[in-house]
Amino acid sequence: MRSIWRGAVSFGLVSIGVKLYSATEDHDIRFHQVHRTDGGRVKYKRVCSVDGDEVEYGDIAKGYELPDGQLVILTDADFDELPLTTTREIEVLQFVDQEQIDPIHFEKTYYLEPDGVATRPYVLLRTALENAGQVAITKIAIRQRESLAALRVRDGVLVLHTMRWPDEIRRPDFGFLDEEVPVRPQELAMAESLISTMAGNFDATAFTDDYREAMQALLEAKQSGGEVQQAPEAADTDGAAVVDLMSALRRSVERAGGAAPAASAAPADAGADGDGDGDEEETKAARRAPAKKAAAAKAPAKKTPARKAPARKAPAKEAAAKAPAEKAADDDAAAKPAKRTSRPRKTA
Repeated sequence: MRSIWRGAVSFGLVSIGVKLYSATEDHDIRFHQVHRTDGGRVKYKRVCSVDGDEVEYGDIAKGYELPDGQLVILTDADFDELPLTTTREIEVLQFVDQEQIDPIHFEKTYYLEPDGVATRPYVLLRTALENAGQVAITKIAIRQRESLAALRVRDGVLVLHTMRWPDEIRRPDFGFLDEEVPVRPQELAMAESLISTMAGNFDATAFTDDYREAMQALLEAKQSGGEVQQAPEAADTDGAAVVDLMSALRRSVERAGGAAPAASAAPADAGADGDGDGDEEETKAARRAPAKKAAAAKAPAKKTPARKAPARKAPAKEAAAKAPAEKAADDDAAAKPAKRTSRPRKTA
């Protein structure tokens, strides 16, 4: 086990150095959130709600919102300046009978181990608690949170139970508590008889986690049946950065009052509707759109005979008006004719 806290138990004028260990652990079957289609891990980013940027962990502080909506921001330095003496000391406040503590107050359980030469005073406190049959009420601060705690002996080891503060315990507010619910004596006698029949000594090992066993059996059955797959490697994040950059550029163009290129909204191999099905009619319509815009811009020069205009300039202008994604789509068709026309000139 690895200690999570190191300090001392203050028992009158005696100081007992101790290490704190978690006394419990979870055996729940843990799952990862994955993409149903390819098994890729689903990741989360810390993103600022104001500027939309990802925030580094070192730039994160704690904020407390006031009733009027204003925000108080606290940093690690602010927490370090708090006068919290229980961060390194378990102060014994009083001794009480364990039966006086309602289990609803108990939160988490820890083991205490003597640190260094503190074994002798540790054993002294342990023996005194056993002989008195009482528990010590203490205070301790773990992870910047101060709690009440009950210190008792279990199997020769000091055990610490952190406790809820009284104002953290909810009061049951149920309507039936104010009602007079009649109970027949015969029913009460039968219920008490049933309790007496089922009474016994508590043994935690006699009970099992049926849900966890069923889940484990399900996983083993799928494994033996071959319903497994290799965990995929994480994809390179450079592509995602390009997409985010393109989105930011598009928003910037639209905010400036310009019109973003229509073809940049979808990949070059996708259809005009962006669904990736490569619809022929939608692709043709997207290719004709730049030509229509060029024709509209030349409306005043409509009287000029078409044969006077150089025949090869119109395709050049059309190619210049096309978006980069459309140029990529026509690359093969445009490159081959250029090679055929250039060979005769070289031989000449």
